[in-house]
Amino acid sequence: MKVLIIGYGNMGKTYANSFIASRFIKPEDIFVLVRNTIFPTINNGIPEVNFSHLSTERISDFDIVILAVKPQDFSVLAQSIKPYLKDSQIIFSVMAGITLAKLEAELSCSKVVRSMPNIPTQIGMGMTVFTASANVDRKELFIIQNLINTTGKSVYVENEKLIDAATAISGSGPAYVFYFMQSMTKAAVDLGFNESEAELLVNQTFMGSIAIQNSYSLSNEEWIAKVASKGGTTESALRVFEKRLLEETIIHAVIAANDRAVELGS
Repeated sequence: MKVLIIGYGNMGKTYANSFIASRFIKPEDIFVLVRNTIFPTINNGIPEVNFSHLSTERISDFDIVILAVKPQDFSVLAQSIKPYLKDSQIIFSVMAGITLAKLEAELSCSKVVRSMPNIPTQIGMGMTVFTASANVDRKELFIIQNLINTTGKSVYVENEKLIDAATAISGSGPAYVFYFMQSMTKAAVDLGFNESEAELLVNQTFMGSIAIQNSYSLSNEEWIAKVASKGGTTESALRVFEKRLLEETIIHAVIAANDRAVELGS
């Protein structure tokens, strides 16, 4: 199986490195199309001759074409590669906001996969939600999911609208986590810890909480109850969250992110 990655920014590099590290695809079977003649430094085994800045008939040689460019660059890119694409190829997009219908129309292809990865894919801990056009069969979906899973975990959805919802949850989600961690770090400093001590306290608390949650079959509500003894310190903090309507604020924030994702894709 030969793969063409168009765009070699964070996501393009992530997929190339993950495919190679997992031994799912050989370095010599990965080709990269970039926008300019200044090719990136290569340290993952992909031969230098596999990099190009020109759209040529060679594009038709690949089983899977991964579109990892910025959404605003898609229409120009589509015009340059469309003449060389074959209907048997799978087009795999990681571009936010570009719908299946638009991909099919501008590329004249019927086997199209649309995905929403997040930033932890860069370290193999990503979460990707993906969907596909009707002409992508089960075997092809299985291949795509295996490729995606080299970067973490994935969920396939039939309803394309859930890609926008995934953008609001797992796509934007790391920023919400970092925001909460930043706030806790500031509070720790205010309470007397120095910056490095505060960061260690907060980082290890998050890592440990996720690890223990994954180790037992308990709901978040049950874990909260385990930590928050009646009349204790945790309960005092939770009362402030409730008084300030933190849960509602988070829900409204996620809905706002979803609305914006829908707006950008329309």
